[in-house]
Amino acid sequence: MDVLIASNERDARAASAVVDHHAEMAGALAAKVEALLAAAGRVDAGPAQDARDDLALWCAADLVPHALAEEAAMYPAAQATVEGRLLIQGMLAEHQAIVDLVREIERSTEAVRAAAAGRALKVLFDVHLAKENELVIPLLVGTPGVSIGDILDGMHDAMNARDGSADGTTDSAAVAGDGAAGHGGSCACGAADEPGFPELDVQTIPHAIRHATIFGALDAVREGGGLIIAANHDPVPLLGQLQQRSPGAFQIDYLERGPQTWKIQFVRATTAVG
Repeated sequence: MDVLIASNERDARAASAVVDHHAEMAGALAAKVEALLAAAGRVDAGPAQDARDDLALWCAADLVPHALAEEAAMYPAAQATVEGRLLIQGMLAEHQAIVDLVREIERSTEAVRAAAAGRALKVLFDVHLAKENELVIPLLVGTPGVSIGDILDGMHDAMNARDGSADGTTDSAAVAGDGAAGHGGSCACGAADEPGFPELDVQTIPHAIRHATIFGALDAVREGGGLIIAANHDPVPLLGQLQQRSPGAFQIDYLERGPQTWKIQFVRATTAVG
């Protein structure tokens, strides 16, 4: 989607910001789901429980509040148009399905079931974001009298008003409790990830949002945890951007250097105590 079709610079920046934030959220969700899938097959149930809790906390702090903010600020403007009425009805139904999957993850006592729900959540969320990027945002940008910049401000206001809470819409509000954090935090138990980090194949991510998606995935890595990025080229520009964005936040090691695949391991540094 070419977000530069907006009639003014503010709306063009706002549309780009929404798409980039969607990519960051998709990356964060992918990293957490991959961590849960990897842990679900272990004999020790502890890592899977930690990964499930970490995913549930992120959903409570980031995903569900974002969906509610869209319903408060973005969807009404699109639903008011002839073209958007049925589209938004479908998007709202997908929001409910997303919330149902979050509930299933929160309540599951079996690692395999939690991982299956997490995988389903990722697939649905990716499809949902693609519709927002390719259908809803262009509709809003092209509707006279509608400002995507004002809508984005409204979403920020809605999220601030909720203060990161799901406002009772889902049990995530109770799960969030102590230590819920959208990016880079530790899980409630404070445990670090064990060796064998989840892997994200970035070759399948559209180029326009690839870096934003990777940064979202890295933001979701807890202290002491890690993520492996697989690419079909040496991602030197990405590493330079990461150094500018989060200097010293990760220990970076090449696991594989071509010629067809490059694999790089990112391990988040731990904060020194005292």
